[in-house]
Amino acid sequence: MNQPSSPRQLTLRAVVLSIILAVVLAAANTYLGLFAGLTIATAIPAAVMSMGVLRVLGGGTILENNIVQTGASAGSSIAAGVIFTIPALIILGHWQTFEYSWVLAIAGLGGLLGVLFSVPLRRSMIVEEPLPFPEGKAAAEVLKAGENPGPGLKILGIAAVIGGFVKLAAQSGLRLIPDTAAASGFFGKYLGYMGTNLSPALLGVGYIVGLNVGIVVLSGAVISWHIAIPAYHAMFAATDPALAGIGAEDAAWTIWSTQIRYLGVGAMLIGGIWTLFTLRNSLLSGIRSGIAAARQSRDTVIADTERDLPMKWMLVALVIFVIPLALLYQAVVQSWGVSIPMTIIMIVAGFVFVSVSAYLAGLVGSSNNPVSGITIATILFASLVLMLLLGKDSPIGAVAAIMIGAVVCCAAAVGGDNLQDLKAGYLVGATPWKQQLMLMIGAFSCALIMAPVLNLLAEAYGIGAPTPDRPDSLAAPQATLMASVARGMFGGDLPWTMIWIGAGIGAVIIAFDEFLKARKSNFRVPVLAAAIGIYLPLELMVPIFLGGLLSWLVERRHGVDPHDEEARDRVHRPGTLFAAGLITGEALMGIAIAVPIVVSENPSVLAMDGRWNVGEIGGLIVLAIVAAWIYRVAAKRSS
Repeated sequence: MNQPSSPRQLTLRAVVLSIILAVVLAAANTYLGLFAGLTIATAIPAAVMSMGVLRVLGGGTILENNIVQTGASAGSSIAAGVIFTIPALIILGHWQTFEYSWVLAIAGLGGLLGVLFSVPLRRSMIVEEPLPFPEGKAAAEVLKAGENPGPGLKILGIAAVIGGFVKLAAQSGLRLIPDTAAASGFFGKYLGYMGTNLSPALLGVGYIVGLNVGIVVLSGAVISWHIAIPAYHAMFAATDPALAGIGAEDAAWTIWSTQIRYLGVGAMLIGGIWTLFTLRNSLLSGIRSGIAAARQSRDTVIADTERDLPMKWMLVALVIFVIPLALLYQAVVQSWGVSIPMTIIMIVAGFVFVSVSAYLAGLVGSSNNPVSGITIATILFASLVLMLLLGKDSPIGAVAAIMIGAVVCCAAAVGGDNLQDLKAGYLVGATPWKQQLMLMIGAFSCALIMAPVLNLLAEAYGIGAPTPDRPDSLAAPQATLMASVARGMFGGDLPWTMIWIGAGIGAVIIAFDEFLKARKSNFRVPVLAAAIGIYLPLELMVPIFLGGLLSWLVERRHGVDPHDEEARDRVHRPGTLFAAGLITGEALMGIAIAVPIVVSENPSVLAMDGRWNVGEIGGLIVLAIVAAWIYRVAAKRSS
């Protein structure tokens, strides 16, 4: 039987445009990540750019634009996977420069494995048990608005201008408003800290994920910042030399970075295992259905929207991609008795943490996905096994653990991103296998340029702690953390007490969520969402919660039944469009700001005179205005 023709998707011009955007956005994100410790999601900016370019070339279909944003989104995920881990090899002194073939193997093969591992997850996380995937939903709204211009495009455009302007005015741009507003102080032995990020994009993420997830992630942050940090300060301030003579805010961040964030690592470890266990039937179902689809006759009609990459070719590709990594590990440790277990660890941890990463991306979006926490968990697990094989004092043990963590980090970043793209494709009627193939092309294209970009930045600035010769060295905060964790496992110290306490907290949260499930409560407490809140800074969780609160207020205004998904989506469509615009505008402006910073080699190149800075109060007023604007648009348009 012949299938009905579908709109153009995987065209040559879409592939070429996607590769160009992916490479450019990967380079920009590499600098920003090493400099500021964060990357900017590139799927939505790529979708906007694609619509503009293809319109000039004679117009593109919504599915063609979706293919472009799918491949280009690899720019941020490959950049994140690389900069969170590979610079640790420089910091550990194992490398003096970034070796091209090694970086290509780690980033390229890790990214390809991330796509392969995430293919069976599509049915379970998008079709059978749909997660929000806020950025995927936002990308779909952007694509729909571009396909059908009108009021939706106007909402999107206004919001994008607002998000872009606020980003330009923030610390990385004109420095008219700060990135955060915070207050701290000592109350006897109690250390108090409260802060919020002033990013409109985080408000948008919160609006899309809703109040339930907003409450859970904020509750996790409260555990860290309002319970654990004050308790640690009260008990150990007098004996911890790192806390001597510093202010309340510096003390809070020191305690969080050296001790309390490891609670989140422990919670993430137990939460990842539990999530994989609870998804086991869906994952097996996805694998079985993929194998069944591959066995079906060519004459059998399968809807384009249900066609994944064939399972048999995935298994062949998995073997082909793993062999070079096994050879790479052999070159590091010079022992097949160690390199083969390293490869097995990489495969097992890769699949487990791609699943965890995809689930987390489904909850809070790729931009807020704590891939660094997932990588720490991988390095801890790999180090425990390597200690048995190499010994605790092995000089190569830390490097071997980083090598495993780097591949898994790239796979996890790309895997979460792939599910986000597939969610957008599911909402606009795309063909999954074409998206999966495009992401593989985009990921490998980005891997080709990572080593030259890293070497360029290392030569211009330096990487790691500042030195007299490199006073403005790029801090690479995540890679520095990975190096300290790996070094701590082989001859150093790690806060194991915090990791075990975090695992216990995760177990309690799982038990509470199961209790709510048994009572058929509408409110749930997903453990990984709570672990995100524990692991990430409080200031990121506050605007996500506020955005979720706005979403709930809109539902209350219109009396929406929380069980009626269709009614909820209809009511939230204008607000979701506005939220998508905020994310789009901030991401586009963030990348635009990176260009003069890289060209001038001056992070303050756009900064205005300090007297124009309106301070934290001004920043809070701006955020309040944006929040009121979201509510007004959602409430007015919905009616």
